[in-house]
Amino acid sequence: MARRADSVVGIDLGKHTLKGVALRRKNDNRFVLTSFASRPVPEEFASPEDLARELKQLVKELGGAKACAFAISDPGTILRIIEQPDTPVDLLRNALRLNGLAVLNQECKEFVLDVAPVTPRNGTLTDDKSGGGNVAVHAGVLTQTKYLVGGTLRSHVKQIVAAAAKIRVSAELVQVAPVCSFNAFEFAYPDVFANEPFLLLDMGHLQSTVLIGSRSELVLVRSIDYGGKALMQALTAEDALDADAAWLMIQQGDEGMTEICRNSLARLAMEVRNSIGFFEGQREESMHRIFVSGGLARAETVLQTLSDELSLPCEIWDPLETCEVALPAAKRQSLPNEFVSLNVACGAAFEYLKQ
Repeated sequence: MARRADSVVGIDLGKHTLKGVALRRKNDNRFVLTSFASRPVPEEFASPEDLARELKQLVKELGGAKACAFAISDPGTILRIIEQPDTPVDLLRNALRLNGLAVLNQECKEFVLDVAPVTPRNGTLTDDKSGGGNVAVHAGVLTQTKYLVGGTLRSHVKQIVAAAAKIRVSAELVQVAPVCSFNAFEFAYPDVFANEPFLLLDMGHLQSTVLIGSRSELVLVRSIDYGGKALMQALTAEDALDADAAWLMIQQGDEGMTEICRNSLARLAMEVRNSIGFFEGQREESMHRIFVSGGLARAETVLQTLSDELSLPCEIWDPLETCEVALPAAKRQSLPNEFVSLNVACGAAFEYLKQ
């Protein structure tokens, strides 16, 4: 097996913006951010050539790359926690591939799937690609184990690999975005990850994702059909008002826009509240704060509205909290406004460098 590179570009293939980070390994537990970038893109790419054109510009702005770790942000991805008798990961992976309808109640033949136990091992959740996560079971004992199943359409994976090949970079890793966000939080906030219950709310363009964990274990994952696109449609009255003007008014705290924002976000807040209620009922633990990421979190009005609706503090979190920063002056100045959207790209890069 070839030795992994000491640097990598992590890329979040979003439905509105491509985000990328360039990270370099300093030692086993220390990474350095050397660049970051983003580019607006259409919701869908017609061909690998179209995606390659955008990736080429992004990678160029990041300073070039040989190895890339990709994360897919797409409403069509599969991400589910299932309970099964203790099963070797390779066997469960094959069962999902051959008979997904029986295991997931969903046909999976058009998906590329992977699976990992969600019960913490050595304090971490790992995505074991080698099948080394097999669980030893004593004879005569039948126990249930929780597994995280993640997958994306095979056509999307082929498009990514083909686009990467066209710009002569290697697609070393392809993951679904919520897993990358979870991994990034583990790396950035190890004490919270290992010792407290936590909720990660990632507000994307087409949907938002809720990840709830407790003491290194992923407990609940949900996708909510609400994102930045839905909020902007409400703020602009279905494009009657310019989107940039509407966003500026939100950032300036305009009263009328704040009320529209509050009414629109109420749907998201209700779903998050239901998720918290389910978790607290199942685990008899209390959630004390919410960690928010995504472009919408740049607006204090959005964070304050969610905090008011949920009666819990909603705060942005920094995926680069434990990283060193080696950026040119201009990029260093813009980082405080951008890191809130880099969690997924960072998580993909961290996963590559950890392995």
